[in-house]
Amino acid sequence: MKNMRILALTFKILMVCGCWVPDSWRTPYKRLVYHVYTVFIILLIHTFMLSQLMDLILIVDNADDFTDNFYMLLAMIVSCCKMFTLLMNRSNIAMLIDILEKKPCRPIQSDEIEIQQKFDKHVQTNMLCYAICVETTCLCIAVTSLLTEFRKGRLTFRAWLPFDYSSSSLFRIVYVHQLISLTAGSILQVACDGLICGLLVHVCCQIEIIECRLRKLADKRPDILRESVLQHNHVFKFARLVNEKFKLTIVIQFVVSTLVVCFNLYQFTKSTALRAQYIQLIMYMGCMLSQIFFYCWYGNEVKLKSRQLVDKIFDIEWFELSKHNKQSLLMIMKRSSRPIELTSAYVISMNLDSFVNLLKTSYSAYNILKQV
Repeated sequence: MKNMRILALTFKILMVCGCWVPDSWRTPYKRLVYHVYTVFIILLIHTFMLSQLMDLILIVDNADDFTDNFYMLLAMIVSCCKMFTLLMNRSNIAMLIDILEKKPCRPIQSDEIEIQQKFDKHVQTNMLCYAICVETTCLCIAVTSLLTEFRKGRLTFRAWLPFDYSSSSLFRIVYVHQLISLTAGSILQVACDGLICGLLVHVCCQIEIIECRLRKLADKRPDILRESVLQHNHVFKFARLVNEKFKLTIVIQFVVSTLVVCFNLYQFTKSTALRAQYIQLIMYMGCMLSQIFFYCWYGNEVKLKSRQLVDKIFDIEWFELSKHNKQSLLMIMKRSSRPIELTSAYVISMNLDSFVNLLKTSYSAYNILKQV
């Protein structure tokens, strides 16, 4: 596959978590090594997830143990689903990037290139901040566990295993396995969330490039209008493909975020929790809320940006254009009158109102859980 210039940092993280073969690894031997690495990551996170699931089914017998297990089990289920989505959609991801790198979406003039660089830098900054937040949370969980659970001979997370790990060497292996799996799962979450949100940011980028090109009509350059119409069609197609290919991930994220907030609120009410565990839970819930907030924020931005294009068209000197060019502008305006709207399973719109409703639903579920 061709060298990726768009979302470069995102694709580097995808390479680290085993979901994207490095472009320089072209020989069959190197590709085989990478595929083995991908299988290793899959086994790592799935064995951790299954050990928690089996504990929930076979051992857990009270509400406190259930919540201790369930909130992290949810995160690992999401990690497994996101890795599956990334692996199944590798060709689709390459196709989406290819749309952005070819005409009519590819920036040509220097001002258009500056717009793309601005949005790409925005993606990179947010990705770094998000990755630091997530990995700091993982580090906090690991340090808290080392200072408390490890000294008592307990694992970081509840788990059922088909062998006795009471011996010192086996306990250390299982303990390290949990921490490495947690880190691998968190990197997968960062990679997938960064990719989806990055693609949404580039939808906004393309609309701004269209606005830039339409402003040049005032400079008596009507030749670019036809290309702008084609680009606008490509942007709608691009947004629809992003929504289609990642709809499963988005709906799972919505459901899991609701459950995580609910069960974390329940965890806060447990009087037996240590102060360090409170900090850990706050950081964990902050990461989970950040995930769904990014989806809702950028989905909302795409909707607003696509709707504002109509206003931008009125700002140009359209009345001096030919009848044919006015009809082309009218075509863009008519399409923009129904803005791009991303949804979760074609039911829940990805916008800020949905984020607020998620918080309300989580709190209502928490109240029911507390009463039960």
